Amino acid sequence: MGSIGLNRINSLLTLAQHSCNKRTLVSIEMLRSQVSGLPAMEPLEAADKTRDAELIYVVEDDPDVSRLIEHNLRMAGYDVSAFFSGAPVLPNACMAQPALFLLDIMLPGISGFDLCRQIRQHEQLAKTPVIFLTARTQEPDRLQAFDIGADGYVTKPFSPRELIARVRNVLRAQSNARDHEIIQLADLEIDIASMTVRMQGSPVLTTVREFRLLEYLVRYRGRVFTRDQLLDAVWKEGSFVTPRSVDVFVRRLREKIEPDPRRPRYLKTLRGVGYRFDSGH
Repeated sequence: MGSIGLNRINSLLTLAQHSCNKRTLVSIEMLRSQVSGLPAMEPLEAADKTRDAELIYVVEDDPDVSRLIEHNLRMAGYDVSAFFSGAPVLPNACMAQPALFLLDIMLPGISGFDLCRQIRQHEQLAKTPVIFLTARTQEPDRLQAFDIGADGYVTKPFSPRELIARVRNVLRAQSNARDHEIIQLADLEIDIASMTVRMQGSPVLTTVREFRLLEYLVRYRGRVFTRDQLLDAVWKEGSFVTPRSVDVFVRRLREKIEPDPRRPRYLKTLRGVGYRFDSGH
C-alpha cells in the first residue's frame, strides 16, 4: 500500500479515537463507510508456515481498527482472537493462553490499564507480554503503562509494519532465553531458561521487560549504565519509551528484590550518571 493509503488509514484511526471519546455516533458511521472503501493492504511479509502460529489477543473496542490489526497480524502468520471489551479476556486466556496481549487503553467497562494489572496479578498469565496500542500519547500515560507492567507502547496513528515489528521483537525477546543457566548472587537467583527470579528461595513475579533489564544489569554487574544505554540494550525495537521509563522499571525491580528499596543493596543509583548492579556482598 502506498504512503497516501497509509496516511488515509492513520487519519481515519485518529478520527475514530476522537469520535469514540466524544461518542459522536454519526461520525463513527461515516468513518466506517470510508474505511470499507479502502484498498486491501499489501502483505507485510510472507507468513512462516514452518512454525505453529502464536496466538495474540487483540482488545480494541473499535471494530474497524480491530479488523485492521487482525488482518495484518494474520498476514504476518499469527493467530488472533479479538475482543471489544476487557471483561471476557481473562476467562478466555485461561482456556487458550495467548503469546501476547495487544490492548487499547480506553475500553468499555474495565480499562486497558486495569486489565493489564489483572494479567500481571494472575499466576498463569503474569509473564505474558502486554503491548498497549492507544491514541493517548502523553508521557504520564506511557509511564503508567510501564509502571503496571507493559512491555511496549504504540501510539495511534500507527504503521502496521511497525506494529508487527514491535510484536515480533517482544515475542523474540521472550523466547531467546539461554538454556540451563542460573545466576546466583547472595540471596538472589535468576533462572535464564525459565525467566524466573527467586529471592531467598521465594519466587518473585516479574514482567518480561523487568526480567530483561535485571538480566542485563546482572550480566554486567559492577558496570555503570546510563539510562540511554539501558534503553538501547533492553528496548532494542525502539519502543515509545523515555529515559524516565527506565527509572520506573528500576523502582519496580527494587520493590521486588531489595530488602529495603530505599537503601538498595543490589540496584545502585549513581546520581547524574545512571545505574549499576552490585553483587550484594
